[in-house]
Amino acid sequence: MDGENIGDVREGFAIEPAVISPGECDTLADTISSSFESRRAGIRHLMQDESVRTIASDDRLLAIAKRFLGSVAVPYRATLFEKSGRANWLVVWHQDTALPLEQRFSSPNWGPWSTKESINYAHAPSSALERVIALRLHLDASSSSNGPLRVIPGSHLMGVLDDGAVFDHARKNESVECTVPIGGVIAMRPLIIHASSKAKVDAPRRVLHIEYADTLEFGDNIRLTIA
Repeated sequence: MDGENIGDVREGFAIEPAVISPGECDTLADTISSSFESRRAGIRHLMQDESVRTIASDDRLLAIAKRFLGSVAVPYRATLFEKSGRANWLVVWHQDTALPLEQRFSSPNWGPWSTKESINYAHAPSSALERVIALRLHLDASSSSNGPLRVIPGSHLMGVLDDGAVFDHARKNESVECTVPIGGVIAMRPLIIHASSKAKVDAPRRVLHIEYADTLEFGDNIRLTIA
């Protein structure tokens, strides 16, 4: 599936094979590596980095995000995922439901809460997560051998599921393996059921995962933080 446009808004994901040039990817990867100490599997909260903020606001990425969100797409969180021979992991089927928030509040629809590197996170209701799209910019090629993302098309329409329902849906439905060349982008709804296998080869798979929302304001005292 390398080099193909796959998926659409209705399916909850889309693959754009040629968005950023390989040279831009190499420069961005080098800048991030020189500015931050990499953890075993990547780096959280990269919106503080000027190069990441710049690429997150690039018209090429904003155009993809706006296909899902409408006329406004605000980047609010960026994470580098780095899968390699020294950091090789399996990700089971799941949904992404936690959002970074400026402050804690009491609501029956939000929670449980956690703190990651001094930033508050709460598991969000589907009404909030439907206003979010993540763009996974591939700084290295993602192939069948280095643990690519797999998604179950249309599963985002089921709302927030518990773990049992996620695994049951994954068992009964076909998934798509998202292989992407360097500079390609996968757009994905946070509620789409997704997973990835361990890499079979010692080749890096670095992905800059940038999240966008149609607003930072989700209600009274409910505001996304830039992370």
